[in-house]
Amino acid sequence: MDELKAAVLDPASQMMGVLHDENGIKTFLSGDELQMNTIIGNTLPKLYAEREAAAASKITVIPAANSGDGMKSLLIVITVATAMFMGCTFNAMSMIGEKEDGIAFINEVLPMTRTDFIVQKVFLGFSGGVSAAVLTAFTCMRVEAGHTFPLLLVIILSAFIAALAGLFIGHFAKGLMGGITCIKIVMLLFLAPPILFCLLVPAGSTLRLLSYLLPSSATFYGLTDILNGQVRNTGISIAALSAHCMVWLLLFFMVENRRRKKAGAYGS
Repeated sequence: MDELKAAVLDPASQMMGVLHDENGIKTFLSGDELQMNTIIGNTLPKLYAEREAAAASKITVIPAANSGDGMKSLLIVITVATAMFMGCTFNAMSMIGEKEDGIAFINEVLPMTRTDFIVQKVFLGFSGGVSAAVLTAFTCMRVEAGHTFPLLLVIILSAFIAALAGLFIGHFAKGLMGGITCIKIVMLLFLAPPILFCLLVPAGSTLRLLSYLLPSSATFYGLTDILNGQVRNTGISIAALSAHCMVWLLLFFMVENRRRKKAGAYGS
């Protein structure tokens, strides 16, 4: 504003079309200027008259939000969730390979409890999924120190569910091609619906709450909240993932117990 005043009062300045008097300044327009210059010319006298008020006011510049931040966060979440799914693929292919090689029949006669069998099968895929997801998360995400523990909880619970999904696929799949098909279908269900929920379903709606019935939705919501710094909201996602872990683990115990009883009936 000081530069404007100096330019107006200085006769040597090259500011043409501006006249200064005791009442302020006036601008002269020829009528064939560009629209931008016309607007500037009409606004300049008022701006000069209110220069003192403008100098005393506090100006805050709010940067425009980057429209690509939301898609970038979603891409990061998809990448981390895909890394978690590694445990599902490993466990499923491991069990299918044992069936085709005949090792599954040997496992039937080994002195191993049902709990030990499940722990052994889950652990390899689970540890691999956690390692891959942690490495991917800390490579792609900028996480504050206070947000590390909720992030690890979301990763551990999600990787455990993915490992259990691999056991279900390995249990029900009859062959290699059937197992690969099931893995692709489960992976699509693991990734595609949560992406649609994040993009289309508003937060706090009833449909958003119902989407927690899909375990991967809780994974997506939890990772998104951590990325946005809203760690308080991850409590719902962690609670939903914990419930899914207990339900799916109990269900697999029931399926495995039924399989062993059927195998014992055939053996007798």
